[in-house]
Amino acid sequence: MAMMNGAQYLASLQDGRRIFAEGEEIKVLAEHPQFAKSLRLVAEGYDAHYQPGADASGPYFKIPRSKEQLKELLTELMEWDMVTVTTSQGLLALLTAAARMREDLPEYAERIERYFAYCQENDLRCVQAITDAKGDRKFSPGKQSDEDSYTHIVERREDGIVIRGAKLHISSAAVSHELVVMPTKAMKEGEEQYAVACAIPVNAPGVKIVNTSYAPRERIEDFPASSEHNMPEGFIILDDVFVPNERIFLAGETKHSPTFAHALGLWERLGGTAHMAEFGDTLVGLAQLIAEANGTEKIVHIKEKIAEMVIYSTLVRSGLEAAIANAAPSPEGWYFPSELYTNAAKHYAASEYGLMTRHLHDIGGGSIVTAPSIADLENEEVGPAIRKYMSGKDGIDGEYRLRLFHAIRDFTADAYGGWQLVTMIQSGGGLYAQRIVARKHYDMENAKALGRKLAGLA
Repeated sequence: MAMMNGAQYLASLQDGRRIFAEGEEIKVLAEHPQFAKSLRLVAEGYDAHYQPGADASGPYFKIPRSKEQLKELLTELMEWDMVTVTTSQGLLALLTAAARMREDLPEYAERIERYFAYCQENDLRCVQAITDAKGDRKFSPGKQSDEDSYTHIVERREDGIVIRGAKLHISSAAVSHELVVMPTKAMKEGEEQYAVACAIPVNAPGVKIVNTSYAPRERIEDFPASSEHNMPEGFIILDDVFVPNERIFLAGETKHSPTFAHALGLWERLGGTAHMAEFGDTLVGLAQLIAEANGTEKIVHIKEKIAEMVIYSTLVRSGLEAAIANAAPSPEGWYFPSELYTNAAKHYAASEYGLMTRHLHDIGGGSIVTAPSIADLENEEVGPAIRKYMSGKDGIDGEYRLRLFHAIRDFTADAYGGWQLVTMIQSGGGLYAQRIVARKHYDMENAKALGRKLAGLA
């Protein structure tokens, strides 16, 4: 096989997949406005990476074999579309799981490696389907009144299994090729049917994806961020989907049910921290620009807030660098980032992001959400007055300041901003999960030894 270009990618989506949005089934994704921008972004990514030749392969299939290669990969993925980033992180998570389960379950580890090669050879895009519906949260999977609340095996056959359930919050599922299903949490004895991990084509019989989106449809100029960067959010229904043996990576072995979630969490949190470091710098830039436009850049409390935002962004990036600097190899020679520094950095970045946006809103003022549209600015009758009264200090044009307000609103205070705020906390698992992993990998014995030494108890 060979790499696909953008046109071939778009054609590959016409494969009979069942996609729903806004109350109707979508037969041709490219003809529906909810998917237009995301399809263009992914197609452009295919074109940007395309190389001719049967042996060509995209950089998103690279497996880092040193700290330097891991850093290079993170630097590169900052320029990729979300689907390509998700593919890279998800397949590296699968390899991480393979490394951790090889001793106990070598056949599954080998299947994962063959699946990685299959995706690479066919230049496919994958998403990770992990979060179950969960039903009544106070009950474990095996005690739910509806056993479908968690994705589970409903039938075992000689040639494979049949699974049923739903997976929620799966970004860009509708515009990808493969769904990598994995357990959402550790399963206990008696919950073997829920310990299932596998790969399913998006067009497999029984798969339906219901989509929503924060993408704007009108006043595009007033949405400079979300109009250019958006993906559909998929609610995946798995209605008795057959999975052949070669695509099964776990089928009842509860010991390794958390292995996949932990592996995915590691790579999602690393990628999330990288993006949040960039977002931190963006927030600082917007805060400084609007303060200068408003003429408030020298006011003490404004300077203090921006300084705090600078420290936030710098510490997030420092945690990211530490995660890479302390990366370690697996027995296969694959390099994985530090669990401790990755989780600590992601936790800090996510937990403090809301405060940083609050600082930006305090600095910018009410016009962040009340400024007239760009179309009003261009109106012959009211446009000149808007330009006059929206101007700031000397030398700051009304349109310049207006566009800054719209950028801040779209990035932090509107549909896209709300999506970002929730995603920052929930991507890679919630804050509690990151605290658990950080504590697990922290050298507590060394800390206790220091305490005993100070107390004279050594």
